[in-house]
Amino acid sequence: MRPYLLLTPGPLTTSESVKQAMMSDWCTWDEDYNIGIVEVIRKELTELASSRPEEYTAVLMQGSGSFCVEATLGSVIRENDKLLVVANGAYGKRMGTISEYYHINYELMGFEETQAVNPERVDTYLTEHPEVTHVSVVHCETTTGVLNPLKEIAQVVKKHNKTFIVDAMSSFGGVPIDMYELGIDFMISSANKCIQGVPGFGFIIARRSILEKCKGVARSLALDLYEQWDTMEKGHGKWRFTSPTHVVRAFMQAITELKEEGGIAARHARYTENHKVLVEGMRELGFETLLPDSEQSPVITSFYYPDSSFNFKDFYEKLKKKGFVIYPGKISQADTFRIGNIGDVYPDDFKKLVTAIKEIQAVK
Repeated sequence: MRPYLLLTPGPLTTSESVKQAMMSDWCTWDEDYNIGIVEVIRKELTELASSRPEEYTAVLMQGSGSFCVEATLGSVIRENDKLLVVANGAYGKRMGTISEYYHINYELMGFEETQAVNPERVDTYLTEHPEVTHVSVVHCETTTGVLNPLKEIAQVVKKHNKTFIVDAMSSFGGVPIDMYELGIDFMISSANKCIQGVPGFGFIIARRSILEKCKGVARSLALDLYEQWDTMEKGHGKWRFTSPTHVVRAFMQAITELKEEGGIAARHARYTENHKVLVEGMRELGFETLLPDSEQSPVITSFYYPDSSFNFKDFYEKLKKKGFVIYPGKISQADTFRIGNIGDVYPDDFKKLVTAIKEIQAVK
């Protein structure tokens, strides 16, 4: 049953078959679960992420995506290392906050929230600061929907021979990424994003040769990425602590449905068409997008309020009654709201959304 469509960047609208996959109970010690589900997922993730999957390994981690970001930063960066956090939104800045908590030696390179990361600035900084050992960036910053130029940033980071950490929370599975080709060492995402699973765990896809050297680095017990990986390796899918079994099973179903759709390229094409239908329809109604088309991801789209009298809460409630749930804005520079284009949603859904908004406008 769908009381409404979730047009958000996660949690998002899931298929009925993904929901149905959660209707069985699983034992966390049983091989049917650990080998038949967890190990299958780990293998599938490396194959989705890289053209050389044998060089990578996948670690599943309980909690939201931020748990996985924290686990990575806290388990990979040593006391004598230095991290460059490249940020143009709330989620990039959160990596700086995590670094503060863990007393990581870091520098935050900030960009405007409506501005894509400039690889040339990163290049200049790394040239002037050879002591930097790690660089982190958010691929798709859902604060606004901006898609950072990952290929160009990766080229700079690898030119300087730094370890590259990418928060691909809302892009992996919906935007093509080849970790091997780009030289990404750690990539982080979550079950409830473009793979179209449900919330409950995230995952880190890591270069095996680097992760193997991270024993004893972690500042946290529960968020020790190395120990989580080592337990899964030795236990053939066994988690250190209780795993979210129903959510994990749903995720395996979601991966199956991704492959049936035609893989990441096909899903990217659908999300792109969703975005196109949405933007064209909204512009016809007089709404303006926050970002220029050249910097916009197909994941989530920010729109300016149409006028000073616009009441988002009222707009939100009226849309919800018509079967659509959207997101408020997240920046301080302008009054905006956001509409997610990902999940088990299709171009016709966005045509219906635009019609619903038109009807709301007509009643004013």
